[in-house]
Amino acid sequence: MAKNLRWKVLTIIAVVVAAVLAVYPPEDRIKLGLDLRGGVHLVMRVQTDDALVVESEATAEQLNEQASLSGIGLASVGTVSPTEIRVQGVPAERDQEFRAIADELLQVSYSRESEAGGGYTFRMEPGIERQLREESVRQALQTIERRVNELGVAEPIVAPHGVAGDQILVQLPGVEDVAGAKEIIRSTGLLELKLVEEGPAPSREFLLQTRNGVVPADMEVLSGADEALGAAPGSTVYYLVRRVAPVTGRDLRNARPTLDEFNQPAISFSFNREGARKFGSFTAASIGRNLAIIMDSRVYSAPVIQSRIADEGRITGTFTQAEASDLALILRSGALPASLTYLEERTVGPTLGADSVRAGLTASVAGLTAVAFFMLAYYRLSGINAVVAVGLNLLILLGCMAYVGAVLTLPGIAGFILTIGMGVDSNVLIFERIKEEMKSTRGVRAAVASGFDRVFLTILDTHIASLIAAGFLFQFGSGPIKGFATTLFFGLVSNVFTAVFVSRTLFEAVLTRRREASLSI
Repeated sequence: MAKNLRWKVLTIIAVVVAAVLAVYPPEDRIKLGLDLRGGVHLVMRVQTDDALVVESEATAEQLNEQASLSGIGLASVGTVSPTEIRVQGVPAERDQEFRAIADELLQVSYSRESEAGGGYTFRMEPGIERQLREESVRQALQTIERRVNELGVAEPIVAPHGVAGDQILVQLPGVEDVAGAKEIIRSTGLLELKLVEEGPAPSREFLLQTRNGVVPADMEVLSGADEALGAAPGSTVYYLVRRVAPVTGRDLRNARPTLDEFNQPAISFSFNREGARKFGSFTAASIGRNLAIIMDSRVYSAPVIQSRIADEGRITGTFTQAEASDLALILRSGALPASLTYLEERTVGPTLGADSVRAGLTASVAGLTAVAFFMLAYYRLSGINAVVAVGLNLLILLGCMAYVGAVLTLPGIAGFILTIGMGVDSNVLIFERIKEEMKSTRGVRAAVASGFDRVFLTILDTHIASLIAAGFLFQFGSGPIKGFATTLFFGLVSNVFTAVFVSRTLFEAVLTRRREASLSI
């Protein structure tokens, strides 16, 4: 008996020591969630139509290019909606040939509808549309997650949100520069390299005066800054560039902040193998022309291509060092496939979070104190057993959360208080069963052993049912709900250990030291 009791006591001591080591120091080991630490809570919608527009415009440009290579002159090719491409002016004598080209390029993704006068409308198939929308949300989620991770935020949450499937939840605990974080998250971060046809010009009207104010279908007007023109810092100039970019940020391998030849902040970037191949061919065929370096539809610089460039380039402009670092971060994390709109924004100040922590600790201490008084008043000295078991339960719970790096949230504190209640409930069941067993003539030691044995399955069944509920909350919940589920899960596991194992060991230790077994209960 003594040997059996010894290993039980050693097991309890080992668990307690491990829990203390995991928790200490608590300010470093216990991670607080957004509602306790302060930070920002964002809900964003991915504008999936943007991804469809990019796909349709690229397809329309490819169709027009293939028709031109075959000598088929088309009046116009362009998009009329995110999922529709309209072609006009197909020569009657080349109609069959054009159909063959269109079928080869678009048959899988677009349906075709003929119109009078050599016109066609191509509509994206519903399955392809749905796939592109889902992919754009998935890519946006991954890109935002990479950007948040590079911000160095501890325990951020980036997860799908809502039932529509196009929303993303972002929680950034401890973030102080909310505006800066929002800008980095929201920035599309799309790098494009396009040929300049006209510009820079001081106004849009001046830029298009040789074209009767009309922008060609295969071109677009973008704004930028060019202090080399003698323009004042921050003033805007305009460029007429090709609509389709031969090389984009999707071909990037890396981006980093650096300094230009004037010792001013800049951004250096390098391409992957495929990007280097495309960029080399593009620059070799465009020597002597201006290359617009564009990010998020703004021209940052437009240098002259003086020779073939293979695998790297540089973005210069009027950057601060912080701006260059942020832009490099955005480029490294990849471009968003679509723009984002904010549906919900909530900022929690650190003072409010500290007040919540203080209120939660007060509630937990008050609850534990009330439970201790009740157990001591009703079960007398045996109530000390229950108080010790509940206290160790909370310590082990904190140790488990600290060990796995779980985040403590405000609902998680409610989970702590619930754990106190469940620990007391388990001890009440055990004590009442022991009292019933003591009415027999089998003795105190036998009554204690029988009481624990008979109640064990009941406690186990109730805790398993609660664990299943906690698992569903963790799997399908988000943010604070997951915090509550995490606390509840570890609280249930530790409660089974303390209520059944620790409490029984304490009873056995007390009864072993007494010559005449007696129990105050």
